[in-house]
Amino acid sequence: MVRLPQFRANIQLGYMNMAKYPVFAMDDYAYVFISEGPHGKIEKNVVYTYIEENVFNLAFGDWNKKTKMLDDLTRSNNNDMNKILATVALTTLDFTERFPEARIFFEGSTPARTRLYQIGILHNILEINENFTVMGLLDDQ
Repeated sequence: MVRLPQFRANIQLGYMNMAKYPVFAMDDYAYVFISEGPHGKIEKNVVYTYIEENVFNLAFGDWNKKTKMLDDLTRSNNNDMNKILATVALTTLDFTERFPEARIFFEGSTPARTRLYQIGILHNILEINENFTVMGLLDDQ
């Protein structure tokens, strides 16, 4: 397990100045960090899974100790959503620095979460567009 420096990536994005958690790379495709808030410390995982040539799915959520699986449906309500999203964004910077041809696909596990991610992207679109091309789907197309 390798802890990423606060900014290992060479890319400097304004929104990355947001508070984020220390994050550890478990391997080339998985990261772990700990959310801290009113519900205690909760292990979060970010996993990039190969879909097809240069396309990877980004999944993240709580680590379920019983099932030993990532749970992307749990609502931890630890009052740290922006810090979590900034930490996940940090993993995308690290991942794409190591795999520059990678295209990352993600969507929420529920329509509400997909909308939340859309809002997060919209609020930071100028900084994101400096280094990434954002594309979206409309009615799965």
